[in-house]
Amino acid sequence: MLELLRERRSIRKFTSEPVAPEDIRKLLGAALLAPAGMGKKPLEFIVIRDRETITHLQFLKAHGTAPLASAPLAIVVIADTRKTDTWVEDASIAAILIQLEAVRLGLGSTWIQIRLREGGEGSSEDAFRKKLGIPDGYGVLNVIAVGHGAEEKSPHTDADMDFSKVHYERF
Repeated sequence: MLELLRERRSIRKFTSEPVAPEDIRKLLGAALLAPAGMGKKPLEFIVIRDRETITHLQFLKAHGTAPLASAPLAIVVIADTRKTDTWVEDASIAAILIQLEAVRLGLGSTWIQIRLREGGEGSSEDAFRKKLGIPDGYGVLNVIAVGHGAEEKSPHTDADMDFSKVHYERF
């Protein structure tokens, strides 16, 4: 696990090579196995491979969406907010599991925050709901851009682990 965590870096530029269907299934499998508060499983995922749709999503948030310009795959992490008050935490766990599985598969990814963000049309969450037909009552946490990396980043090292932030028994 530590090796995967060292290798996981935000990749923001991708080649045009599509992500293989079996790899998409593995990414989604990781997400579907994520733990959820009280086992309520409020999460759902929208898989987008259509270049035009991915490009359109790029403009529904004011900043930080550049990876969608080249990503051949986008996975939108959503949750039925009526099922549980821990949907943000549940969705966050699933999202990072997608990213770790991407590393394991030799793919790159980056998290693009949507919840509580704004775009030219107002709330980015509302814009995503409208564009993707997401029903009322669903929260949109993020969109994960996935693909074969067109950039390389060095893995994290021991120097990136600041153990001074760890406290035992008390702060």
